[in-house]
Amino acid sequence: MEQESLIFHIDVNSAFLSWSAVWRLEHGETTDLREIPSAVGGDASTRHGIVLAKSTPAKKYGIKTAQPLAEARRLCPNLVVVPSDFEVYERYSDAFISILRRHSGLVEKFSIDEAFVDITEHLGTFAPEEADLKEARRRRAVTKAEEIRKEVYETLGFTVNIGVSTNKLLAKMASDFQKPDRVHTLFPEEISRKMWPLPVEDLLFVGKASAARLRSLGIRTIGELAHADVAMLQAHFKKQGLMFSQYANGVDSAFLRSHPADNKGYGHSITLPVDIKDEKEAKQILLRLCERVGARLRADEVHAQVVAVTIRYYDLINTSHQLMLETPANGNDTLHRAACKLFDELWDRSTPIRLLGVRTGKIGKGEVARQLTLFDRTDYEKKEKLDKALDEIRAKFGSDAVSRASLMRSKFDENGKTE
Repeated sequence: MEQESLIFHIDVNSAFLSWSAVWRLEHGETTDLREIPSAVGGDASTRHGIVLAKSTPAKKYGIKTAQPLAEARRLCPNLVVVPSDFEVYERYSDAFISILRRHSGLVEKFSIDEAFVDITEHLGTFAPEEADLKEARRRRAVTKAEEIRKEVYETLGFTVNIGVSTNKLLAKMASDFQKPDRVHTLFPEEISRKMWPLPVEDLLFVGKASAARLRSLGIRTIGELAHADVAMLQAHFKKQGLMFSQYANGVDSAFLRSHPADNKGYGHSITLPVDIKDEKEAKQILLRLCERVGARLRADEVHAQVVAVTIRYYDLINTSHQLMLETPANGNDTLHRAACKLFDELWDRSTPIRLLGVRTGKIGKGEVARQLTLFDRTDYEKKEKLDKALDEIRAKFGSDAVSRASLMRSKFDENGKTE
């Protein structure tokens, strides 16, 4: 008999706020940001400042993620706002994932603050006389989840929620149940009791617009969606209609994917705290990513001939495209031009973007022989010297020691994930 899969979805509670709080406590602060009305936000002196994360006490004032800081301060005049710190978040995220990998060889990092873990083969052995092996394995999985929850807190100082189930969808739904610092199960036989009574917008990938349309069709709960006519759903939502029906019934065939390091390429990606639909903002983010990729290429004295861009949309659908450069390069501007060209080819100008990534391939060492053209008057030697000078300043004084003016207005400069 085939062994039942057992999957965890592990989500850091209020990640940016928690990580900022833990870092400050470790460096001498006496007040825990998680225990007072507080938020992680952008530059409050500009109109672009927004709330990226908020504490539980701040929620009681009606403060929400992506809310302008000015509005948040009106709701809570004593709100403590701290700046985001990407490098700190990255370190805590890496430490969090390292703990998970000690418990399973199959960990899929879903974003900077959440991951799926396949625990199926990591539950130990069971006695042959075990009356109900499936139930015994499930009980041990829950025990393992509790161990991980406690280990993360005792080792790193922040809390997580863990959902336990037989597939990724149900595990993620379970982790969103009561927070913080909890372990929840959502096994197939629990769907009707735990998931179906929830409002339809609580189902993964059902956004506000889709929820509004479903409600106009008389579908208010996940259970009503699960029992709705599939043909009717497809008539209104096309392919998404079938997906909605399957998800409402707990059906998910997606497998976990471990992402080993790519030894033949260099790349960075950023998971945004808020979905974006602004082309200028997206290209500013691509510039920042290209600067980081370029710095790594130059540090290793290599050049790339292939540039690729990845977009993950609000519904977690990924799309990517790549192109071959005429001449191998490691310059920021060259990489950015290629990335923007790919972005223009990929994006439909309307679908909200959750993640952007830039990767390079066909890496080579040594001097590059550049093919000169009649109309190209670019001073490549000058640009190379400028890139190297910026690399040296950032290496000595930190990644934020110098920044392009176009990036200083971006509300996402210091948030997201690199890989």
